[in-house]
Amino acid sequence: MESLDQVMRDGGLSRRALLERTALIGAGAAVAPMLGAGPAAAAEAPRKGGNLRLGVAGGSTGDSLDPTTWTDSVTLVIGFALFNGLIENGPDNKPVPELAESWEAKPGAAEWIFNLRKGIKFSNGKEFDADDAIYSLNLHRGASKSGAAGPFKAISDIKKLGLNQIAITLSSADADLPYVLSDYHVLMVPNGFTDWANPVGTGGYTLGKFDPGVRCSLKRNPNYWKPGRANADTIEITVINDSTAMLAALESGQVDVIHRVQPQAVERVKKNPKLSLVQAPGGWHAIIPMMVDKDPYSNADLRLALKYAINREQVLKTMFRGYGSVGNDHPIPKGDPFYNSSLAQTAYDPDKAKFYFKKSGLADPKMLLQASDAAFSGAVDMAQLYQANAKKAGINFDVKKEPADGFWDNVWLKAPFMTSYWGGRPAATQMMGVAYKSDAPWNDTHWKVPAFDKLLSDARAELDVKKRGEYIWAMQEMLHSQGGALIPVFRDWLDAHNDKVGGHTPHNGFDLDNGRICEKAWLKA
Repeated sequence: MESLDQVMRDGGLSRRALLERTALIGAGAAVAPMLGAGPAAAAEAPRKGGNLRLGVAGGSTGDSLDPTTWTDSVTLVIGFALFNGLIENGPDNKPVPELAESWEAKPGAAEWIFNLRKGIKFSNGKEFDADDAIYSLNLHRGASKSGAAGPFKAISDIKKLGLNQIAITLSSADADLPYVLSDYHVLMVPNGFTDWANPVGTGGYTLGKFDPGVRCSLKRNPNYWKPGRANADTIEITVINDSTAMLAALESGQVDVIHRVQPQAVERVKKNPKLSLVQAPGGWHAIIPMMVDKDPYSNADLRLALKYAINREQVLKTMFRGYGSVGNDHPIPKGDPFYNSSLAQTAYDPDKAKFYFKKSGLADPKMLLQASDAAFSGAVDMAQLYQANAKKAGINFDVKKEPADGFWDNVWLKAPFMTSYWGGRPAATQMMGVAYKSDAPWNDTHWKVPAFDKLLSDARAELDVKKRGEYIWAMQEMLHSQGGALIPVFRDWLDAHNDKVGGHTPHNGFDLDNGRICEKAWLKA
């Protein structure tokens, strides 16, 4: 069964046919596709037992197991081990059933019905039901600071239709709602639950010990409901924010799986007969957000000057060894069927940078680029490379190296000119909504343009593929020419594991098998 996203992208269907297919996707979806591991994994069946050791970057002493607070990989990986969502972003970025076993949209795609799986128990013995689903969804609504709060603003009502059925009503149509519900923040907990230090979920593992920013231990849930998943008896997650130390830990046998393999280390991994590389293109992109409502970045000509002042090809080659593609200052990757191929690629052009810098009228704007490898390994080096590029155009700014610990609390969403990254989203409208919609909590460029919001709303409501594409292309053009996002590169996901590990497969969504490495990987005999 195709996903709604695939149906819409294939084209050639009428509005009525699309709506009919939308209903069929939900009603006919079964758990089997979700549990499939693909041709490579089919050759060797998963094995139960053992202690799986992960080295994961993106951890901080301020981390919490409250899903509304998650911003990076460590908590994402732990979260998918402890909890389930209603919908999983499955292989090939297709929404597949998890705790919602089926769903359908009513005509217009603004009203949705979700049928919940029966007989699934939380780790405390309580059976999952509609009240739990409603409470868990509402954690990301209203004044919530969750990363899912932006797209959730379109939810106007959630109702209980029965013990195992809910209805979600949207203030405006959104054919991509299943993708929204697959967000890694949107995980199910018992109704009224608040004790995040002692998490209760339906996932494949329960918590042993959590030392924020240091390590986490997990124990297999012996009653896990997904066959073929959650295979290791125990899992140890060690926070290793330094990429060199992480690879060394893999090579020395201290850990079995790592991610964020640096491009310059890929050949080193490939030459080691005991290691394997797991590579996938995706929507991950480096970004230098400029807050468009803060001086001097409120000046559109200065923003253009800064965009022409970075050598993207050099960044891709030097920082990422070519494992990715150049960006064009909007967040939609070339592999997305709604990628705007008509836009001219912004290239390094010191003369144009000088022209727009002079046109801005800002002789000495006093700019400070705040950078930290907490965003991604090499972020500080990229900032310094950019500084050298810009200087050739007569544009000067200082670079301040920020500590990794506390970066997401103290710098991100606060500094007007900084280095960061986005992991991408499976649907173009979802990516646009979470990062660029006026009221999105994670709008790191402070891009608040009513015309853009209107295009996004129209795109979400439009089921005609051609028209929908026109709206999404227009949004990309606006960000490309006017926005505050400087997006130099898209990077491939690069994981690695040793020869003890099976079931670790590539996924375009995120690294570490879209964050589900704990649930999907297993240890060989």
